[in-house]
Amino acid sequence: MKLGSQTHPGRREFILASVAAALASRATAQLATDSHTTLRAGDLTVVVGNNTAHEQHRAGYNGLWSLQHAKGTRSLFAPPIAGLNLEHIVTGERLEDSKTFFEPRQAPMTLTRISDSEAELHQPPTPTFHTESWTRFKLSAPHYLDMDFRCRAHRDVFPRGYLSLFWASYMNAPADKSMYFLGGLDAQKEMWTQFCTQWHNDQSTVRHRDDSFEMTLPEGGRDTLFKSLSRFRYDLPFFYGHFDDLVWIVMFDRSEGIRFTHSPSGGGANAELKTTNPAWDFQFLIQKPEVMKDYGFKVRTVLRPKCSREEILAEFARWKDAK
Repeated sequence: MKLGSQTHPGRREFILASVAAALASRATAQLATDSHTTLRAGDLTVVVGNNTAHEQHRAGYNGLWSLQHAKGTRSLFAPPIAGLNLEHIVTGERLEDSKTFFEPRQAPMTLTRISDSEAELHQPPTPTFHTESWTRFKLSAPHYLDMDFRCRAHRDVFPRGYLSLFWASYMNAPADKSMYFLGGLDAQKEMWTQFCTQWHNDQSTVRHRDDSFEMTLPEGGRDTLFKSLSRFRYDLPFFYGHFDDLVWIVMFDRSEGIRFTHSPSGGGANAELKTTNPAWDFQFLIQKPEVMKDYGFKVRTVLRPKCSREEILAEFARWKDAK
């Protein structure tokens, strides 16, 4: 069709708009086939990616390849790896085989770019644990990143009666390696608690005050972060940590099934800064999972300039009231 001088102006504008929409749709579809995509909103820029290697990014690390604030000078996460990385599917079995231990890292994922501020990772049923999952990331101004996770078991491969999924966030050498939350020991409630383990796999996992579920595991075998329990308990489902002049707050829509996990060196070392990259991790535990039933939870993370604990609590309260 020619857009000559005989074309009515309104018709011409309609055709041009249609062509532009088609090109935009085609560009989005092309982006959806890539291993990663860049999203922006407010003060945040994030790269969402699957398990594919790209330039300095290593294969096997999905989720947020980077997350940076406009007032920051570097990514929150260690550059070769990732944050909010789906790392383990845990049933209590097949822990010694590294390929199955890190199955979510090994199994293929597809990436769909939904908009300039939203993308989704999809992992078809995995080879060993037959668990399918969808992870949607969405940015919103001024400094919010939401993660909506959903999973579905396609076969009953849970002889110990539970399914646990584990996310690792490999932090980019912060000076303070601690996670902070409201909780404490048995006699302490809603006390600000600083949690920084001294060694990897040692007293690593913090459960909610009411979490009494015991994950049965084979005797002996490899040490893991999720095996080693801390005496600390958390009371409200959020934690935060300091990064340069910023604070990163990680908030959950529930306490049930959510466990916090820390490692002082899970992300290796930063040679330039002569320090380690800690891991600020979490788990989602499902008791008695049913085949072909969907399970999920939501996370809101906040990356903003440092603020008072009162303002951190206000961020959590605003999100909780809005849900």
